[in-house]
Amino acid sequence: QVQLVESGGGLVQPGGSLRLSCAASGSIFSFNAMGWYRQAPGKARELVARIASGGSPNYADSVKGRFTISRDNAKNTVYLQMNSLKPEDTAVYYCNVMARPIFTRSEYDYWGQGTQVTVSS
Repeated sequence: QVQLVESGGGLVQPGGSLRLSCAASGSIFSFNAMGWYRQAPGKARELVARIASGGSPNYADSVKGRFTISRDNAKNTVYLQMNSLKPEDTAVYYCNVMARPIFTRSEYDYWGQGTQVTVSS
């Protein structure tokens, strides 16, 4: 079973920075794309950033130039560095990992428990 442990959420003032971490574990799985989604009250969950196993990132237009996604494959950990935070970034942030059981070609979605990010003065 794949387990995801998120950390780094909290309250920050506008213009501030925060770094989220998500560590994946699962000895019988290979981890492919990893990413971050967020969901604000009353809104659908949306992609924030995603990074392929080879390191190619993509971002939502709303966070380009402010957020940076990275990963440490040796630690099976994905990070989201968030700079120049705005009140509209306030949401619950969820880590997402595409995992493949070894010896198969199937991929499955796994989600972290979510961490609250609040940007307020």
